[in-house]
Amino acid sequence: MTKLIEVQHITKEFPGVTALDDISFDLNEGEVHVLVGENGAGKSTLMKILSGVYTPTGGNIIIDGNSYSHLNPTLSQELGISIIYQELSVINELSIAENLFIGRLPTKQVVGVPVVDWKFINGKAAEMLKMVGLKKNPSTVVEELSISEKQLVEIAKALVMETRILIMDEPTSSLTPEEIQRLFKIIRNLRSKGVGIIYISHKLDEINQIGDRVTVLKDGGLVGSKKLSEVQSKEEIVVMMVGRELKDKYFSTRQSSEDREDEIIFEARNISTPDQKVKDVSFKLHKHEILGFAGLMGAGRTELMNAIFGAGKKESGSIYLNGEEVQINDTYDAVKKGLALLTENRRETGFFHNFEIFKNVSAVENLKHSKLKGATGLINTNSEKQMAEQQKEALAIKCTSIFQNITELSGGNQQKVIIGKWLCANAEVILFDEPTRGIDVGSKSEIYKIMRQLVDDGKGVIMVSSELPELLSVCDRILVFRKGEISARLTSAEATEEKIILAAT
Repeated sequence: MTKLIEVQHITKEFPGVTALDDISFDLNEGEVHVLVGENGAGKSTLMKILSGVYTPTGGNIIIDGNSYSHLNPTLSQELGISIIYQELSVINELSIAENLFIGRLPTKQVVGVPVVDWKFINGKAAEMLKMVGLKKNPSTVVEELSISEKQLVEIAKALVMETRILIMDEPTSSLTPEEIQRLFKIIRNLRSKGVGIIYISHKLDEINQIGDRVTVLKDGGLVGSKKLSEVQSKEEIVVMMVGRELKDKYFSTRQSSEDREDEIIFEARNISTPDQKVKDVSFKLHKHEILGFAGLMGAGRTELMNAIFGAGKKESGSIYLNGEEVQINDTYDAVKKGLALLTENRRETGFFHNFEIFKNVSAVENLKHSKLKGATGLINTNSEKQMAEQQKEALAIKCTSIFQNITELSGGNQQKVIIGKWLCANAEVILFDEPTRGIDVGSKSEIYKIMRQLVDDGKGVIMVSSELPELLSVCDRILVFRKGEISARLTSAEATEEKIILAAT
């Protein structure tokens, strides 16, 4: 079998940190090689070395028999390497077609003058969009697309190039089950044409469907590689990743049902949105329970969370905290009243990219005690640092210091910083929208424990998730959303994947 790429004894050191330590890895022609490991294991660092973003401290990269001490982005592309990052790199202000050909617009000669060949661009873009199953006009501006549609644009962009080595970082994190199966069909087609694919995923249930081999990294080191046909269970991979078995049940033993009238911490009555993506929705949240929302993407779950939090328009309905009606017209009102929202897209709407960890942790607390929506108020830097140190310790945030920029952290640790931000603001009810998207199994387990500790401490927790095993293991009750309405209400004892899927579809 022909090797497309081989890395030999790669190391990468940052000041005070060894991100990769003597890693050897290879990819064969027509192979899907799955790369797994906890956040911070070194997967992204290795991929950035292959795409030319990082220069390794030591080791070699061999492609087509040629040895390179390092690559740069241009050379990487010339050698046929493409990467689809988990954090989408599309440009919202450009059209789909322009995104597919960004930086390499084809031209044609018109009376001796080179002009952009829009006919070719739009024709090729339409062909690629059909291949990935995105039913949009190539001239559509990307900012009009959903997260899952933007993910498909990223895949189409990689397909436009003559890619021999395709790196996919969490490609299914924003896709529906139907879109995932379409993606797998695309991957199998590419594999049949000899394209080698490095597939990074935290969804261990899906890697057996698509992978040939799996390699596990941990703390920057190589744990081992196996043929997936030889792996007996996903637990075997989990143990390699985290060094221990993980429990799969996090809900309490308290009896929980919609009919309980005691200790209602939060209630939504007859919530509707102007676009009718949420239609007359009512539900209650009790103290000491995690309430889950299941449903297909587009069912209206995120729109409901945004309407509750004031981040989206609410046409009608009322909200009650501890039995008293509260008026929430915008997100500032929500913060003041004690609500918190962890958005589904943490990179775009979850944190401040230009802030250090301690500034992100203290941001909402400062806002909560300000006046005129943050226009007036004082900031105590020593207090900010103290809050950040407390959350770093309490949530086990892995970082060099609280002065590190949040963008340098892994996805799981970024999510912990966001949770810490809301804990400092003493939020009473926390809305978690896809809280573990793009997070490894070990960090997921830590997030679940944090959520359970929050409700044990008397906080209210609502959790939106597209991962049914997650909902079943974490939630005390599950409400199923379909076309903007609640189609089923299930206790943890009643809920099964089959019942949820039936109610959602």
